[in-house]
Amino acid sequence: MAMTVKQMLDVANAAVPRITPASAQEMLRHGDTLIVDVRDAPELEKTGKVAGSLQVSRGMLEFRADPASPYHDPHFSKDKAIILYCASGGRAALAGKILKDMGYERVYNLGAFKDWADSGAPVE
Repeated sequence: MAMTVKQMLDVANAAVPRITPASAQEMLRHGDTLIVDVRDAPELEKTGKVAGSLQVSRGMLEFRADPASPYHDPHFSKDKAIILYCASGGRAALAGKILKDMGYERVYNLGAFKDWADSGAPVE
């Protein structure tokens, strides 16, 4: 059965917990956490990104996260918590659902970069 984008987002949001900037900062302080910006490069150029985050555009996520892919990024590890964010939270939710489908267990959606920046958390 075909799904609409809204239905896909509903499924993704049900599977991937949304966290606050404060919760994300706490997780990052404890280590074993990767924070990933799934926006495209031009978006980052305009706004910056979460300090220390890895930028992987939504379209390349599966290739970077799969250890069997020639494009695998070793920052991705199934024993780490992974926090995703984008411009509003939609792409992060969809990306999180894909990572869950790939066997990543501790996946979280930070939502919008603006929320992080507005909270006073570090940006680069």
